[in-house]
Amino acid sequence: MRVVVTRPRDQAEPVAAALRAAGFEPVVCPLIEIEPIDEDPIDVRGYDWVVVTSANGAAELARRRRGEPTRLAAVGDATAAALAEHGIPAEFVPSVASQDGLLAEFPQPPGRVLFVGAEGARTLLAERLPADFRAVYRTVESLPAQAPAGDLVLLASPSAAHAWAKLGSPLPAVTIGPQTTAEARGAGIEVVAEAKTPDTRGLVDSAAAWRDASSRS
Repeated sequence: MRVVVTRPRDQAEPVAAALRAAGFEPVVCPLIEIEPIDEDPIDVRGYDWVVVTSANGAAELARRRRGEPTRLAAVGDATAAALAEHGIPAEFVPSVASQDGLLAEFPQPPGRVLFVGAEGARTLLAERLPADFRAVYRTVESLPAQAPAGDLVLLASPSAAHAWAKLGSPLPAVTIGPQTTAEARGAGIEVVAEAKTPDTRGLVDSAAAWRDASSRS
């Protein structure tokens, strides 16, 4: 079974490797690229918490931070792992990997908080904590001339779902979480499964479960 991987090219190989190990044939088709918004330092001095909601945000924080964060919060295990890879481990990770989950469990009182994320990110954290918001990267669409052939597509962000819809492919999709599912369905994509955990393992396990169910039907 051929599975289309839509992550940015430099992030696609871990997903492709996990798919091969599960007996799939991955087809790498990057739909978005990540680019820094600027090269200015990210000054974390004076903040009680720095909150990061993606591996891309973690990489930009590690590369450009000025000062050492007092405490770091990551939205989920994948983001926490990205922070740890850069030597800045997260002190707080919610049990539910979403902005809503983080808000529900965030230590109180939060004090002064900096939210490091993507341009156009949900503003829920900034509004509810509240937090200062620093956009440090953006996603840019990079569409092929046509969608590749396959049996299933993995969509790991709302941006990827939005871009995939433009290609007009009829392939069913496995999504990484509720926001991606909502974007995909709103764009007319058939979502056959949503990952139970918002990471590579969750995506591949959901793809395998769908494959097994399809083979029995």
